[in-house]
Amino acid sequence: MAHYKGAASEAGRAMQLMKKREIAQQEIELRKKKIEDDLKIHNIENKFATHYNAVEQQLKTSTIGLVTLNEMKAKQENIVKERERKLAQKEREKEQEKERALAAKQAEKNKQKKQIQALSFNLYEDEAEFLEGETEKSEILKDNDIGPIIKKIKKNTRCRYKFLT
Repeated sequence: MAHYKGAASEAGRAMQLMKKREIAQQEIELRKKKIEDDLKIHNIENKFATHYNAVEQQLKTSTIGLVTLNEMKAKQENIVKERERKLAQKEREKEQEKERALAAKQAEKNKQKKQIQALSFNLYEDEAEFLEGETEKSEILKDNDIGPIIKKIKKNTRCRYKFLT
């Protein structure tokens, strides 16, 4: 006897269901792995670690004997506010430290810029040397009584400029 498979649409529907089941099974496996990783204890130190609550500890040390509910709430609020103040102070200190670091970095950059500028060629020194040479030439010319010479800026004939062309 022949095996009856049914209509083609039924086969397509069955394939889609199989794919959905495979995807769901993969998701379940991923969830299992995630839960195992969350529950896994990485170090023996973490297994025996205690959770320290500073506010609760301070509240325990400050209350002695029987205390009314209102007094307890007031102490609790005071301790929480004090803790928040301390945390805010620490945060401000961190911000100030960052600002100091940025200011120091900026000062270092400025210092380096000044050093670089000090290393660059000083045009005034060259002009002073040039003027000294000019005064010597002008003294020689004054002796000849030719008059003041206005020197035009020209190419220096002592230098070779061939490589520029």
